[in-house]
Amino acid sequence: MRILVTGENSYAGRQFEKRMLELNSDWEIDFISVRNNEWKMKEFSSYEAIYHVAAIVHQKEKSENESLYYKINRDLTYELADKAKLEGVKSFVFLSTMAVYGLIGKIGEETIISKDTVETPTSYYGKSKLEAEHKISVLQSDDFQVSMLRIPMIYGYGCPGNYASLSKLAKKTPLFPKINNRRSLVYIDHLSDLVMYLIDNKAHGLFLVKNPEDVNTLVMVNEIAKNNNKRIINSNILSLFIKSFGNKFSITRKMFGNIIYKNEDCKIDGFQYTKLSFEESITRAEGKELGG
Repeated sequence: MRILVTGENSYAGRQFEKRMLELNSDWEIDFISVRNNEWKMKEFSSYEAIYHVAAIVHQKEKSENESLYYKINRDLTYELADKAKLEGVKSFVFLSTMAVYGLIGKIGEETIISKDTVETPTSYYGKSKLEAEHKISVLQSDDFQVSMLRIPMIYGYGCPGNYASLSKLAKKTPLFPKINNRRSLVYIDHLSDLVMYLIDNKAHGLFLVKNPEDVNTLVMVNEIAKNNNKRIINSNILSLFIKSFGNKFSITRKMFGNIIYKNEDCKIDGFQYTKLSFEESITRAEGKELGG
């Protein structure tokens, strides 16, 4: 089976290729850049599926780059899917985001997202991804399967963005607030396994994606530190400060707030994640060998 991945240097795409090699899959993974219009000359007919991960993300949003979000995250997505359908590709997997809900969670309060939660995106990123979902969903047919994956924060070895920042913090800070929270995250290999399953089974629809278990930021930071032979003091004093003032700032809400997907709405018929504990996933994310 031949799969075309958009985004030559995309983290999710390259990790998908790596995972297929680990699983001894005979799938052939090709990459294509979509930074310019050269992709329009590419012949798609030899591919069974397209895994579309290229997007504008991890950039500071400004009014002057609003149109770029819609051009790349929405319009390009539709153009790729439309071309794929016209040229006989069987499956189109679109990496969307939890940001379509416009929620970041609060400290001390539960935020649970289900399939019935209304989408109210507040960022260009979330809005453009949601509009992309709407546009490509109409292309769904018996011969063209469209899968849309609303993912939370990804983590894994070499992962850019929020996990990289958290890992860097865990290796340096001597103290961390003792706050118990719950956040839905997805380990990169779990995501890759799911994409493989959806393509292999010609599945379609909207999927809420997360690890089998939710994550406590405190536990995650301690686990990262442990894997790097560091020790962090879990501070009650810092936690009192964060609990008192943290909800006023998005950065502390994103780190210590509660926001999870409803477990029942993340189940996919016939699919089970590889048995890998959260602790083992952090060990691998930190580039360490399991059992080492």
